[in-house]
Amino acid sequence: MLRAFLPIILLTISNIFMTFAWYGHLKFKSTALWIVILVSWGIALFEYCFQVPANRIGHGVYTAAQLKTIQEVITLVVFSVFSVLYLKEEFRWNYLVGFLFIVLAVFFIFKK
Repeated sequence: MLRAFLPIILLTISNIFMTFAWYGHLKFKSTALWIVILVSWGIALFEYCFQVPANRIGHGVYTAAQLKTIQEVITLVVFSVFSVLYLKEEFRWNYLVGFLFIVLAVFFIFKK
């Protein structure tokens, strides 16, 4: 059971780092681009430290397509929270509808 949840936990941590690496700099638009790139790379190192083990461990439980699907759903959830709380952006109804279609895709990917 832990073997099934551990990849999800690791992917969640990885995605938090990824989201900050890719989008955290949007609050610091006056910072030089080369500095933002270096900081983002530094943050992304931690992303990979969780992403690679998550996929390695997870592939024993899930198919590669299932792992990628799990990762995308986690990415959307983490990004949604990040964009509302950190970037102070509005979460619109059409985002929710789009995410619901992705949940439908998850259903089909995990269908036996």
